[in-house]
Amino acid sequence: MASLHVRVGRADRLSEFTTRPELRGTFGAVSSTHWLASSAGMALLEAGHTAFDAAVAAGFVLQVVEPHLNGPGGEVPIMVTPAGADEPVVICGQGGSPRRATPEAMRALGIDAIPGTGLLPACVPGAFGAWLTLLRDYGTAELDEVLAPAIHYAELGHPIVPRIARTIETMRDLFTTRWHSSAEVYLPGGSAPEAGRLLRNPQIAALYREIVRVAGTAETREQRIEAALGYWYEGPVAERIGAFCANEAVWDVSGRHHRGFLDADDLAGWRPAIERPVSASFAGHVIHKCGPWSQGPALLQALQILEGTDVASCEPAGERVVHLAVEASKLALADRDAWYGDDPHVPLEELLDADYAERRRALIGESASLELRPGGLPDRPTRFPSWAGSGSRPSPQAGIGEPTAPRSPLAADPAGEPRLDASGTQRGDTCQVSAVDRFGNMVTATPSGGWFQSSPVIPGLGFSLTTRGQMFWLEPGLASSLRPGTRPRTTLTPTTVFRDGTPYLALGTPGGDQQEQWQLLFLLRHLHHGIDLQAAIDMPAFHTDHLVSSFWPREVALGSVTVEGRFAPDAIDALRRRGHEITIADPWSEGRLSVVGRRLDGGTQVVMAAANPRGMQGYAVAR
Repeated sequence: MASLHVRVGRADRLSEFTTRPELRGTFGAVSSTHWLASSAGMALLEAGHTAFDAAVAAGFVLQVVEPHLNGPGGEVPIMVTPAGADEPVVICGQGGSPRRATPEAMRALGIDAIPGTGLLPACVPGAFGAWLTLLRDYGTAELDEVLAPAIHYAELGHPIVPRIARTIETMRDLFTTRWHSSAEVYLPGGSAPEAGRLLRNPQIAALYREIVRVAGTAETREQRIEAALGYWYEGPVAERIGAFCANEAVWDVSGRHHRGFLDADDLAGWRPAIERPVSASFAGHVIHKCGPWSQGPALLQALQILEGTDVASCEPAGERVVHLAVEASKLALADRDAWYGDDPHVPLEELLDADYAERRRALIGESASLELRPGGLPDRPTRFPSWAGSGSRPSPQAGIGEPTAPRSPLAADPAGEPRLDASGTQRGDTCQVSAVDRFGNMVTATPSGGWFQSSPVIPGLGFSLTTRGQMFWLEPGLASSLRPGTRPRTTLTPTTVFRDGTPYLALGTPGGDQQEQWQLLFLLRHLHHGIDLQAAIDMPAFHTDHLVSSFWPREVALGSVTVEGRFAPDAIDALRRRGHEITIADPWSEGRLSVVGRRLDGGTQVVMAAANPRGMQGYAVAR
């Protein structure tokens, strides 16, 4: 997208220009990272169903039309807010590690850090179970209704966006030399498809058709959904996954071939955990996040740190708000890396305490911090990954990270899209869908994992397995250390905002370690300055990599700040004088937010929606 000057105003007057309007209506809205998914979701609303049904249909479409960002073998955290609820419900579609996956088993294979590709990092694929749990417990649609759009696009094809075409081309050598089952799906006729041409996945279409057929013999709607869950976790899907991991030695970025630990017994009986959210107040609103098995509480910590600063009076695109937001994010994300994980002993109450936030806030000065500074707690030793504190790194061939596959380097894309980083590795990312309906129901979900860059397609299933297990540490004693049956500390982190005791916003973004940062920036602009949803997304954005990267090669870029080129030159100069190491990215490269909202106008509900214009792919629909 060409460079564009965007000036925004407060909510009581229209912005001079935004890339799109903030959509408003009274019936319902869907916003996602792909226009086909948003349209599929709206079709469910038009058929008389709920926001929950819309999200499920959109989620299954995203698996087909954004296969470089998620897939049926991936994961998804979902925040569900039924009309009239006092708080959201979290459906945790993040599967756990295999029971045979232990640090000792990894080291017996000569692995000192879990590879980012192949079968060793595979966890239980939780997305299918989470979507169907949402459908069963909160939706009204039938299984065949929510799967129909995904089957349509998998069977007849969908026009692929340029990023998918480029990503397939980068994977061509690996597919043709090592991952032949992936070549069968993504290199039809032996060639990478061109942008705009139709890409099909008949294996996924056949799988979903068979699930619908088998489940359709059950008597009730709930029984049909249960039958589908059984087909996946106790039936043919689990059996085929287990056989593939046991029998196929798959090349990964360690440079060797490995079989997987995941087997059918790991899937048997798995269902998503249903949890309460973690919450904190900010600017007269209550922000709800997933628990510390995600990075969600880091957003709450950053907001609480900023609550006692002058951030509310700062120019929303000025250098001081960048400085404060970056420094608060550094502190919150250092705590994430020291304390978070799927561990009942995470001291969340202490980390979200107001006095703790005040002590952390006192560390923010007028200059950029060049240290990693996790906080200390009384009688609780701070545990940080040992190499991070010493400046050492895992060996490059270990390949920790999001889906990685070696090839020649290209320029990095700060938006978090599939790209080659400086080490010459292909990375994947994530999707987002949010929905609201005329009944007042609201939902937000951040699907990811199972990218086609992560591991080979399982023949007969048409999808790849999640590699989220790469986010575990093999070092013992950390909250995020590898233990059988535990969830990796994921970066996936949707957000729900309440205003005056009622649901107000549902949002999220792809972006790995940037997800909380971009949501933080959006909330500061909208909640403090009244900037409308679309304008807040459109405004120039930024992020820092001053953190322990959750992905290979686990780098720490101390003092780094990447800003879009639309920031004013004097603001960039001021940030440099503060000591920030500034990288100027493309004018439209930071963030991929999808947002919906609701408010009352004279007793009538008004719905709102907005979507990210960057990448020219995300879209919102409302009426």
